[in-house]
Amino acid sequence: MKILFAGTPEFSVPSLQALLDSNHTVCAVYTQPDRPAGRGRREQISPVKELALKHGLPVIQPLSLKNEEDLQVLKSFNADLMVVVAYGMILTEAVLESPRLGCVNVHASLLPRWRGAAPIQRSLMAGDEVTGVTIMRIVRKLDAGDMLHKEEYVIQAQDTASDLHDRLAELGAIGLLKVLPDLENGTILAERQDESLVTYAEKLTKIEAIIDWTEDAKTLALKVRGLNAWPVAQTDYQGNVLRIWQAEAILTETSLEPGVVSLTNKNMDVATGNGFLRLHEVQLPGGKRLSTQAFINAHEVNGVKLG
Repeated sequence: MKILFAGTPEFSVPSLQALLDSNHTVCAVYTQPDRPAGRGRREQISPVKELALKHGLPVIQPLSLKNEEDLQVLKSFNADLMVVVAYGMILTEAVLESPRLGCVNVHASLLPRWRGAAPIQRSLMAGDEVTGVTIMRIVRKLDAGDMLHKEEYVIQAQDTASDLHDRLAELGAIGLLKVLPDLENGTILAERQDESLVTYAEKLTKIEAIIDWTEDAKTLALKVRGLNAWPVAQTDYQGNVLRIWQAEAILTETSLEPGVVSLTNKNMDVATGNGFLRLHEVQLPGGKRLSTQAFINAHEVNGVKLG
């Protein structure tokens, strides 16, 4: 098949690579326009564009796909299918109808659970035991298309959002290759989503990163995992922002005020609304990520109140 690929971040790369390694032809790649990034605010190309250029593929970077000129460019590729993986742009009805077989999407959740912008993080923060990816048809309504295939992943006890991101990106590529033959042959079986089971994964905000120590330890441990690697859970430590990269819940009763640090067998345990949050890796502004053992060696923390 002749396939148009649309994607932007690192999550999209394994799917594009899988298509490049297959017997299908990627006729062009759509990705977000180059944007300034980093301290120097230099123009930075997307990971998808970087891979596409290495393979000499045409790279199209429209500001939108809503005008007639951009639509005609897309139609000129005469693609059989468009594969969309974290492209970050709304596709119009005209775009969706342009490829002969329509458009499919690789979505990082087991739909209909966690439609929306942050499915990986929300699944962790909600304490889901299983997640995965869904290959689905794209319709105008957000993540509401018929499901074509799912790949499941059992969440491990220490998985962070970063870990899940990498694992689901690979599973997405695997699932995508599984559906292509049936799409090409017209034998694909599609399943409608049960609207009564829909949950929404709202976009993460920086304000969510601030730890409320009155919450219980289990909830906070899940939050730390879900916010790694952005925006990263944080609390106030003597007037400085202390970022918490790794932590676990210790379900031991305490009479300490939430936020008070207790050194327990050289562990940095912080009292919560129920139990302790044991910090494993932290970071101060301008500093490196440190194990809490290294942090304890450099700072007097016993009895200090965080937040």
